[in-house]
Amino acid sequence: MTGERTSVATLGGGCFWCLEAVFSDLEGVRRVVPGYAGGTTVNPSYEQVCTGETGHAEVVQITFDPNRISFADLLTVFFSIHDPTTPNRQGEDVGSQYRSVIFYHSPEQEQIARAVIKALDDEGIWEAPIVTEVVPFEVFYPAEDYHKDYFSRNPFQPYCQMVIAPKVRQFRRRFLSKLKV
Repeated sequence: MTGERTSVATLGGGCFWCLEAVFSDLEGVRRVVPGYAGGTTVNPSYEQVCTGETGHAEVVQITFDPNRISFADLLTVFFSIHDPTTPNRQGEDVGSQYRSVIFYHSPEQEQIARAVIKALDDEGIWEAPIVTEVVPFEVFYPAEDYHKDYFSRNPFQPYCQMVIAPKVRQFRRRFLSKLKV
């Protein structure tokens, strides 16, 4: 479609399967790709990232239409679906690959991210301060094909039923007006 503008957001908040399942449902989101960012190993494998030794976080790279959903709206969803107060941990997933991180693609995204974090900290929603890293985007490595659309392809897998499905249900109830039709 000619004339449409898209932007990119790269976010890490624990398991990328959870993030992909949620962000894929949002109106204005064109594409969500699970992958790795923030480390030192070139083109790491899932197995390498899982060791915690590459420095990468599991992330999703979101291509979105900023005329339909803002970066701030994406961050509102992001902060509602993970615990941004625990360094290097989301639930039972432990390690730097599960850290809460925003890889900003522009000074404007950095400014918005820091403002959203400050506002949430000021509201006192969590008992502990937000530890989400806000760092410049450098490079994104797409995850292996078997990670793509993981939740929709494996709805009966135990992790999907026990962890992802409840998160997706909660998200859909809270953000019903922002879902794709």
